Amino acid sequence: MLEIRPTCENCNKKLPFDAQDAMICTFECTFCKDCVDTILEQVCPNCGGGFEKRPIRPEALLKKYPASTKIVHQPVDVEAHLKRIHN
Repeated sequence: MLEIRPTCENCNKKLPFDAQDAMICTFECTFCKDCVDTILEQVCPNCGGGFEKRPIRPEALLKKYPASTKIVHQPVDVEAHLKRIHN
């Protein structure tokens, strides 16, 4: 089951369970679509993989399967990230 993390790891934007702009990689690193498209160039800074739209957990299931409250805020070193993906 996906964690459904509550914020973007880079900019800390709120990404609730029903966010249309939440993106995840294969390890569930969570970023907003804006950061993925404009900063990360569709490459996860943690694992080097790509991103997909995070599914929305139906609200009716939140009581039994709550979204995570764990905030992972690790702003990306953009210069180092871009250097890594363009070399």
